[in-house]
Amino acid sequence: MLNLKEVENAKALMREAFNWSVVKWLAEKKKVRKAADIANATLDALDKEVKAAWNNELKAAYDGISPSGSSPENGRKSKEKVKDISPEIQLLAKALKQADEEAYRVHMDAEDTFDLAEKKLSTAMAREGTRKAIDSWEVREKAIIKSQAAIGAGRTDF
Repeated sequence: MLNLKEVENAKALMREAFNWSVVKWLAEKKKVRKAADIANATLDALDKEVKAAWNNELKAAYDGISPSGSSPENGRKSKEKVKDISPEIQLLAKALKQADEEAYRVHMDAEDTFDLAEKKLSTAMAREGTRKAIDSWEVREKAIIKSQAAIGAGRTDF
């Protein structure tokens, strides 16, 4: 993993929170939210930095991929954007996009679990949310590591 201080701190807090009572959850939920927000912002900033280091061909291929579930019209526009990009780079961009989409899905599942736990005042659901939050950061870290590995892909000037 990436061992980012902010993310590791949030993971440690989530592991601690796994055993909290509902009263402790109510008292500490702002602290948990703040730690999660900081971890997410740290990962967002690193992801942006890594993607900025990609070569223009990979950036164009990644940007040209339609998000899952988008309209056919968007798909045609995307294909036009990437028609001159090598198939290898297009395949790499697709794998990177899929990793990012999976990280987003896992993140949103954790957020939804926490929201429901708060509404129901359920410590069991909050515990599930802590596990999902940790999982979401780990999936996001793996996606960023894949993005880091793609820096320089397609270049012939090595």
